[in-house]
Amino acid sequence: MKVLGIGNAIVDVLCKVNDEFLIQNSLTKSTMKLIDENEFKNLLSGLSIEDTISGGSVANSIVGLSQLGNKVGFIGKVNEDELGQKYEDGLKKEKVSFLYKKKHEATPTGTCLILITPDSERTMCTFLGTAGKVSDKDVDTDQIKKAEITFLEGYLWDEGEPKKAFDKAILHSNKVAMSLSDLFCVERHKAQFLELVKNKLDIIFANEQEILSLIESKYFKDAINFFKQLKKNIVITRGEKGSIAIFQEKVYECKAKKNLYIKDLTGAGDLFAAGYLHGILNNLNINDCLEKGTDLSSQIIQKIGARI
Repeated sequence: MKVLGIGNAIVDVLCKVNDEFLIQNSLTKSTMKLIDENEFKNLLSGLSIEDTISGGSVANSIVGLSQLGNKVGFIGKVNEDELGQKYEDGLKKEKVSFLYKKKHEATPTGTCLILITPDSERTMCTFLGTAGKVSDKDVDTDQIKKAEITFLEGYLWDEGEPKKAFDKAILHSNKVAMSLSDLFCVERHKAQFLELVKNKLDIIFANEQEILSLIESKYFKDAINFFKQLKKNIVITRGEKGSIAIFQEKVYECKAKKNLYIKDLTGAGDLFAAGYLHGILNNLNINDCLEKGTDLSSQIIQKIGARI
């Protein structure tokens, strides 16, 4: 197996809203907020659903890798309910090995309400449900050892039990990649994330906001200098400013594609990671890895949803 992803197994519910809706519901644009089941139902009431698909940050990346021809698998917890079956079927349709055996759980399958504003930004309200209950018992060490890369997501750190799954996966991995996932995730778990970045991860994905928050600086040049010293593979997306990778004290840059008809930014970072990891797996140079990530993210933002 090329890549094994471990993340929140979430069914995405996509809806278009205006900025006033975010203000009325005290939501911060372009971030993720954890909510309970009742909040989810209240927010959804009255909204028109654009699409419903199996999602989750790392799962989106894993599907992208599969679409590029890589053999991949995913571990994420769902309930043995209608949405759980829909989630599993969605992954199998994309030729992803779903390495979790569903069983009846006390909480339903997790859902994420993705609110898309007219500027194509997405604001996420996530009811984790059983997705946030991934434990070390759900991590198959034999499958981890077989994978060239284990890919983890920062979102998993929003509940206590999944941290044990993190530790177990890292311990048995050949190489570990991780997405910092979200600015609020970084701010909540800054010390732990910094420890992971410094000592346990091989490849790190983040956007500019997340990386500046992590090192507590306002200046991007500080981030470059900081990560040069670590000698890790750090990949930072910067929106219209393109992307950079810092690897073995060298900085590589890639320009963003222009003249795109942007419909929805959901999954842009997830698909960028898929393209970049595809390059790593196929021994492309760093510049070409960035180009592949840029290509996939450019495709996904020109459609609704996080699947090409």
